[in-house]
Amino acid sequence: MKSLFVGNLSFQTTESDLTALFQAFGQVTRVQVAKDRDTGRARGFAFVEMPNDEEAAKAIAGLEGKPFGGRNLKVNEARPRTDRPPTRNSSGAGRGPGRFSNEDYREAARQPREPRW
Repeated sequence: MKSLFVGNLSFQTTESDLTALFQAFGQVTRVQVAKDRDTGRARGFAFVEMPNDEEAAKAIAGLEGKPFGGRNLKVNEARPRTDRPPTRNSSGAGRGPGRFSNEDYREAARQPREPRW
């Protein structure tokens, strides 16, 4: 089973469009078009799974750089997802310590303050 990354897609590309495109090279198990979490709009890339490695290699060779939907496709073997460090946003909502967190200072020894007179 090979998973292929398909990039530089038109935002109007559907899963059925990609299924029809890749079926010319062999059997397609699954097509997943990446969509934006908030808007539901396509993000411009997709993943296509093909059960036969030889057919997947033919699809890569046949579709890499070819125009589809007004754009030149980028097709290659999908790499496994790696663990990325959490992003740090200003609010820190839901992603660990935020920008203004006191978490780093809780265990540190406090320095005495100078008097204000």
